[in-house]
Amino acid sequence: MTAAAPAMLQRSEAGVEMCSVRAGGTLFGVPIMRILEILGAPVTQPVPLAPSYIGGLVHYRGEVLTAVSLRSLLELPPYDGASDILVFEGPGGYFGVLVDAVGEVMTVLPEAFEANPSTLDDRRKALFAGACKLDEGLLVMLDPDRLDPMRLSQ
Repeated sequence: MTAAAPAMLQRSEAGVEMCSVRAGGTLFGVPIMRILEILGAPVTQPVPLAPSYIGGLVHYRGEVLTAVSLRSLLELPPYDGASDILVFEGPGGYFGVLVDAVGEVMTVLPEAFEANPSTLDDRRKALFAGACKLDEGLLVMLDPDRLDPMRLSQ
């Protein structure tokens, strides 16, 4: 391990369960214990004059949550298919993250963690919590706190 694993990976020597998601051709991981719910292909309402990373508003259990588009944050072209939304709770309430697809749940060990490379631009360093080495490639770590629309607007 070349860097200390973030707190989300240090909880257990046996590893942490991560939900894998895709945006573009990249595989991302989110700690499963942070996800409240996964909504498959919900109807989103556009928000006029909102920042480009806002993917829309979604009805969620009697509340309205703001959905952040991971594709927009990464400056990827819009997705043609139906997106899934991961629902999280932040200091300002519920919010969602739009992803192309939700994959499998996998266990990630702290020793598989690598810090963000020093060559990564500051904008992406602010979004990514590092990466974990898998047999078939990399799992880029997402920290939901970094994707909270209240934090992104600051």
